[in-house]
Amino acid sequence: MLLFADRETSKLWRRICSETTQEIMILQENWRLILCGIIFQYIHGLAAHGVHYIHRPGPTLQDTGFTLLPELGRNKAYVSETLFVFIFVSFTLWTFHPFILNSKKIYTVHIWCRVLAYLVVCQSLRIVTFYATQLPGPNYHCREGSKLARLPPPDSVFEVLLINFPRGVIYGCGDLIFSSHMIFTLVFVRTYHVYGMISIVLSRRFIRLLGWLLAVTQSLLIIASRKHYSVDIVVAWYTVNLVAFFVDKKLPELPERLSGSLSSMSLLPLTNRDKDIKEKNEPQNSPNVNPTENTN
Repeated sequence: MLLFADRETSKLWRRICSETTQEIMILQENWRLILCGIIFQYIHGLAAHGVHYIHRPGPTLQDTGFTLLPELGRNKAYVSETLFVFIFVSFTLWTFHPFILNSKKIYTVHIWCRVLAYLVVCQSLRIVTFYATQLPGPNYHCREGSKLARLPPPDSVFEVLLINFPRGVIYGCGDLIFSSHMIFTLVFVRTYHVYGMISIVLSRRFIRLLGWLLAVTQSLLIIASRKHYSVDIVVAWYTVNLVAFFVDKKLPELPERLSGSLSSMSLLPLTNRDKDIKEKNEPQNSPNVNPTENTN
């Protein structure tokens, strides 16, 4: 039993080392894209914090979702956040499955390049939207009478640049249309729907359905928690899917890994190692010579 465990541990370690080497090569070609995507996450957070300075609390707007869904209450605001963390962590772990599983369809760097592309476009549209129109926040800390509903003028530029983390992120107001939580949720669920492999225990179809069910549940919980208006959720649903559709049309298809080998399909762009393997796998025969013809 111990011998078997040692053998499997050794195989797993070799697999991780081999995969790490491949991913580093791909990262060398795409690190600028990854870095720009990560930096834009800060820019998005900075914009969301900035709009809080011009937020003006007022009466909560009439909302169909608020009428249909019972209010969870201030003490149960953690429910939607817990589900969001579960979705975020589950997707992140899935993107790293090529390091440990034999069956793999994607490269981790490639999938995060595509995910960050989705996020950057969606968040850019979101920034333009919530700066164009500021709605009175429906969340408890954004309502009239709350000390957190309005921010005093900043004492220094550093107060703005540091986003008052983490308090400024948790208690933000004004960044409503459309929901940032739903951007991440829908991007993650849609990405798995397109690129997800068959699970070891559960079927791929079941996990797909579960993912979309979690996205719907997350939408309802956000409305029931009064963190967003229903319009913020509705706009997120069609905007994210339309953005992903057009981004996929603009960018090349992700290369699939068949039987653990590199595909001949290109991405952003192929690594030098991918190009070498592709050239080795291409036929070496001249187009004017019949390979079945006997030589004298």
